[in-house]
Amino acid sequence: MPWKVSGVMAERARFVLEYERGEVSMAELCRVSGVSRKTGYKWCERFEREGLEGLRDLERGAKRHPNQTPREIEERILELRRAHMRWGARKLLERLQRGQGLVAWPAASTIGEILKRAGLVRERRVRRKTPPYTQPFAAADGPNRVWCADFKGWFRAGDGERIDPLTISDAHSRYLLRCQAVKKTDTEAVRGICEAAFREYGLPWAIRTDNGPPFASRAVAGLSPLAVYWMKLGIVPERIEPGHPEQNGRHERLHRTLKEETASPAAANGRSQQRAFDRFRREYNEERPHEALGQRTPASVYELSPRPYPERLQEPDYDEGLVVRRVYPHGQFQWQGHVVFLSKTLAGERVALEPLDERFWCVYFAQFPIAIFDSEELVSGPLPVLEEEQRPWKSGNLESGDSQIPTATTPTTVGD
Repeated sequence: MPWKVSGVMAERARFVLEYERGEVSMAELCRVSGVSRKTGYKWCERFEREGLEGLRDLERGAKRHPNQTPREIEERILELRRAHMRWGARKLLERLQRGQGLVAWPAASTIGEILKRAGLVRERRVRRKTPPYTQPFAAADGPNRVWCADFKGWFRAGDGERIDPLTISDAHSRYLLRCQAVKKTDTEAVRGICEAAFREYGLPWAIRTDNGPPFASRAVAGLSPLAVYWMKLGIVPERIEPGHPEQNGRHERLHRTLKEETASPAAANGRSQQRAFDRFRREYNEERPHEALGQRTPASVYELSPRPYPERLQEPDYDEGLVVRRVYPHGQFQWQGHVVFLSKTLAGERVALEPLDERFWCVYFAQFPIAIFDSEELVSGPLPVLEEEQRPWKSGNLESGDSQIPTATTPTTVGD
C-alpha cells in the first residue's frame, strides 16, 4: 500500500535498507511500497550520496523568476511609499512614471504586492457602503461650478489649543482652495476667508455646505448672514439634506485624507498645525494624483473663474414690474398698511415680490426665490417643493441658457 504522509521518512529509510540487504529485488520492493522503480532507484542514489537528508522532499519552486522585479526598483518604490504613507499603488506608479517614465516600472498590482511583503500596507476593514446620492453633483461639470465648504471637525494641538480647520474645495477639480484654522467658527471668520478666496480665484456659481451655522439658520429658506452675502454676489447657497454627508461626498473624502495626513498626531501648537495644513494643501493640489481625475493632479485641472470679485458689493437690482420692499431691522416689510414678518436675516435688505395669482406672491432676494407670501393671511412661508415644470416662478438660473446651474428653488434650499 502507498506510504502515509506522517511516516514518509521512516518508510523511505526502511525501503533503502531492505534493498541494501539484497534479500528482495527492487521490483518486489516497489510493488509492495506502491512506487515506481524509477522512484526507488532515486531514493537509493540520494541516500548513498547524502544520507538520511537525501530522503527529504525537495522544494519544487523555481529558484529564480524571470519576471521578478529587480531589487533596485523595489527599493525605489518602497522609498517613495515611506515618503507618502497614505498613497496607494496607483498613485505611486503615476508619480514614478511622471518622474522617470523610461524605467520599466511594474504594474500597480505588483507594486501592491511589494508593499504588502514589506509590511507597508494596513488591511482595512470592509464596510458596507451606502449608494451615493448623485443629484447635487449634476452641476459640477466644470471648474467653479460648485465649491464645497465645511469645517473638518475640531481637535486640539499638543499645547491644548483648539484647532477648527475650514476647508473650501472646487467640486469638479477637487482643488483645495482653502484649508485654514479659525479662532471662531462664526460668520465674520468664514466670510473673511471666503472673500480672500473670491479675490484670488474669482466667484463660483454655487457653494455647497451642510445645514449648520454659519452656513444656514432656521430663517426662511434657511438663510444666514453668510448665505445672504453669497447671494448678493450671485452665488447659490446649496445645502445638503440633514444627516446625509454623502451628498457632499467629494469634500468628505478630502476631510478623511486631511485628518490622516495632518491631524494624527496633532502638531505642537496652532502655528505648527497651520504650517502642516499649508504643506498638505500644496501637496494635495500639485503632487498627489487623483484617481477620479485620471491620475491627474487637481492643479492641472482647475482654472480660475471668469467672474471676478467686485470692488464694491452692490444691492440687488430687480426687474420692472416687481414690487420692491425694504426689510425692517426686526425682519418685517410693509404691505398695504400692514407689517408682514419675513426674516431678521434680511434686515436692511431689499426684496421683491412677483404675483403668482390674485392671492399668492413669490418673494425674491436678488435673483433667488426664497418664500411664498399669502396676501390674504399676511404671512410668508417656505417655497413648496415642486418639479421644474410645475414651478410658477422664474427658473432663477444664474447663467443665461445654462439649465445645469443650480437654483435656490431646489429642495436643498427650502428652510428648516
